[in-house]
Amino acid sequence: MVRDPDIRCGVEVTLAVMGGKWKGLVLWHLRLKTLRFAQLQRRLRTVTQKMLTQQLRELEANGLIHRQIYAEVPPRVEYSLTDEGRRVVPILELMCQWGQDYLQKTEGVTLSCTNEQ
Repeated sequence: MVRDPDIRCGVEVTLAVMGGKWKGLVLWHLRLKTLRFAQLQRRLRTVTQKMLTQQLRELEANGLIHRQIYAEVPPRVEYSLTDEGRRVVPILELMCQWGQDYLQKTEGVTLSCTNEQ
């Protein structure tokens, strides 16, 4: 939860809740389907287990993702977007488009923002 009394702008709140290197990417990969921890880790190739765990906990605490634990052997944990998390998807789509356009203009490189793997 964002409790910093110095935050005075909606952009600051947004960045506090979903900013950083990994949170936006986690939300991006969860936008189409529910994923398990290992699936997320494979998609975010350079994230450490510790960092991914921390980011997932923060996203869950802020109400953007849901963590479902299944009582199986071995235990299965799945992550999905909450309604609030789904509200972020249009922002991420705009960020994806802007990034594609920027890279095309500055470096002549074409990217695709997909996560099907």
